[in-house]
Amino acid sequence: MTGTARRSAVQRAAARHWPRVAAPAALAVTALTVWELVVRAGLVREAFLPAPSSLAVRFGHELANGPLLAHTGVTVSEALLGTLFAILVAVPLGYLIARVSWVDMAVTPYVTASQAIPAVAVAPLLALWIGYGLTPIAILCAVVAFFPMLITTVLGVRALPQDVLEAAKLDGANAWQSLLWVEAPLAMPSVLAGIRAGVALSVTGAVVGEFTMGGQGLGMLLTLYRDANDTEGMFATLFMLAFLAVGMFTVLRVLEALANRRQRRISTDTRQDLDEETTVTGPIPVVVGQ
Repeated sequence: MTGTARRSAVQRAAARHWPRVAAPAALAVTALTVWELVVRAGLVREAFLPAPSSLAVRFGHELANGPLLAHTGVTVSEALLGTLFAILVAVPLGYLIARVSWVDMAVTPYVTASQAIPAVAVAPLLALWIGYGLTPIAILCAVVAFFPMLITTVLGVRALPQDVLEAAKLDGANAWQSLLWVEAPLAMPSVLAGIRAGVALSVTGAVVGEFTMGGQGLGMLLTLYRDANDTEGMFATLFMLAFLAVGMFTVLRVLEALANRRQRRISTDTRQDLDEETTVTGPIPVVVGQ
């Protein structure tokens, strides 16, 4: 591809994607402007709803001098550890549910019923059984993040193209080789989609755990600011929670896009190998009875 053609391709891609950036940015600017004008005009008391400019100043102060970063590190540790726990259970179990019918029949009703139990109700039990600290909150994060990871894994494995799996068998791949080199890469986009949703939920689980079990973290910081009637501090903490969720979501979205690209490449290469073998060997002859 020449330099001119490459520049044209980049320009076309930018033209397609710029509305995805411009539209939310325009909405945010409009909403913040209206918010600022409403507060400055005295229509809402700043003690109840601080102006965006005041919140920006407070957020910068919290980052530079306040306890926000220290508590953020605690919440991130809890959320990531809980996400890891959820992955270690949800992904293998989802594969078994998709591949083994009796596991599906035995486990699915209980997994579905577990979603009716709110995380706030589970937290006191974890505190009673395990105690306080990082571990029970991480387990609560895993409980919250588990279900979307399980469902997307099941759907991803069940949606694997059968012709690609058959081609891998014809190439001599055993069960483990097929799982490692064919099924896992092809199902990875669906698995990452579940992990992407689970990470955002795990942050929520961490805050719920800090609310109910204490310790440190952004949930505890929200409680302190609430008790002090510090509205600006509460907003600063909520902004950090939103940034955390968006950041983790974006990183996993990039990984999901890379996995999608690899999935397409594996499917194309496997189908090409199957077509070449069919061309070389020809159709299988049918023997008609004498």
